[in-house]
Amino acid sequence: MSVIAMAMLTSCGTVPQPEQITVNPSPLAVVGDKVNADITGTFPVKKFAKKGILTVTPVLKFDGKELEGPTVTYVGEKVKENGTTVSYKQGGQYTQSCSFDYDPAMAKSELYLRFTAKNGKKEVEIPEVKVADGLVVTAKLATAEDNETIVTTDKFQRIIQDTLEADIKFMIQQAELRSSETGSQKVKDLQAAIKDANNDEKKAINKLEVSGYASPDGGMELNTKLADNRQANAQKFLQKQMKKDKVDAEIEANTTAEDWEGFQAAMENSNIQDKQVVLNVLKMYSDPEERETQIKNLSNVYKTIADDILPQLRRSRLILTRDLIGRSDEEILAELKSDSCQLNVEEMLYAATLVESQDEKLAIYQKAADTFGDYRAYNNMGMIYFEQGNIEEARRNYNKALEIEPNDPDVNYNAALAAMADNDLAKAEEYLGKAAGTKGDLKAAQGTFYTMKGDYKAAKEAYGNSATNNAAVQQILDEDYAGALQTLKAVKEPNATTAYLLAVVGARTNDRDAVYANLPVAIERDANMKAKAANDIEFAKFAEDPQFAAIVK
Repeated sequence: MSVIAMAMLTSCGTVPQPEQITVNPSPLAVVGDKVNADITGTFPVKKFAKKGILTVTPVLKFDGKELEGPTVTYVGEKVKENGTTVSYKQGGQYTQSCSFDYDPAMAKSELYLRFTAKNGKKEVEIPEVKVADGLVVTAKLATAEDNETIVTTDKFQRIIQDTLEADIKFMIQQAELRSSETGSQKVKDLQAAIKDANNDEKKAINKLEVSGYASPDGGMELNTKLADNRQANAQKFLQKQMKKDKVDAEIEANTTAEDWEGFQAAMENSNIQDKQVVLNVLKMYSDPEERETQIKNLSNVYKTIADDILPQLRRSRLILTRDLIGRSDEEILAELKSDSCQLNVEEMLYAATLVESQDEKLAIYQKAADTFGDYRAYNNMGMIYFEQGNIEEARRNYNKALEIEPNDPDVNYNAALAAMADNDLAKAEEYLGKAAGTKGDLKAAQGTFYTMKGDYKAAKEAYGNSATNNAAVQQILDEDYAGALQTLKAVKEPNATTAYLLAVVGARTNDRDAVYANLPVAIERDANMKAKAANDIEFAKFAEDPQFAAIVK
């Protein structure tokens, strides 16, 4: 904007206003939480009196209020007071910068220059001059709420599997069952567990296996026959017991002729003095016969192996994999109402996913927090409060969660969003620094942070290809209107802000149809958008249009 209307009070010099005034940016715009302006102009030749003194003060007027910026002083050549000297013959340059703290009421504002002037001892009256309109507040449409919060999930599993095992040992080169082995406590316990899993409605047999093994000494043909027979005899024994207990289940058969894997595990767990030498042999040789030869050559240790290790490997293994079936959804909800103390923390957190209303979820999470002190309950309460717009309660609950789990990335991510919503960018930056690994869109959250901070270059890099309202705000600020349109059309769940931004892009590209197509949609989704559009300088060129007036009235 330029102002070129200077009046001379005398023919030999006076104290003039600067000419050709420009303001950058014009109209004014909010960047972060500041409204900044750089103002320049010129003092014409042979007009600034040699004894003249001129002070210039930027004044931002809005909503019946005024904010004054810093004053600068210009003086003539014969003035000894402090100030920037302006040559009478050559004139000079006027430059000034000012910054105001943002106030939402500044949406409709005007920037003036206010002057005081003297020529010698004589005061000179110079009227104030409007130099810019304000305020472009489109950057404020980038909000923390545009980012999706992350729930910390329960680990509830309705069906949990566990495995029970029992070994039946055999004499060397034999496959006959011995009562001392089939009657061992471990075998009895396994039989009882099979019967129990078959009869208990909260349990189920998932898989039964019988594996036969031979130790890795002797020939392969002999060992294969031994492993097969040991497996077959053990399976017959188990089937007989299952028939007695009225258990009907298939048995999976497996055999291992030379149990080198079991041999290695037994050696590693042994206290044999030279066990590392034996383990090195296993690493050096893969051929079974070569391994056996090399180990037998270790005469000082082989007798101990033959006495202590190999007998453990002459066996059949009975394996039960069972399903432990937890409470049904109905049982969990009923228990929650009657005696919630019977639920564990995973069941209680899971219960919150079974109810619809946010109030019911909050009550369950509160109970989980009170009963178990689990950080996930506090985080999830914070998430609900955040979505309801109660930022104070959201932050309080996130802080409780972080007291318990200070390095959880999802809680730090959520806490960063709440801090941004509260305009606490210092805390938001701290939390974002601990949010690596979150399931949330960390890059988009960082983009929001940089946009709110006013670092638009960093914001652009952070957003990348993010298809969100906030990313589109950044593109609009960067005057990438084609990119903004593409982003807004890709937003998964378009809301009032999406439509409003489409109207802004239309206004900036002189697309009247886009303005009039999208503004009504924005207002229909959020009635507050009507007053916002009426005062938004983005639509200043449409202010006198009857169609626009009808939309915002």
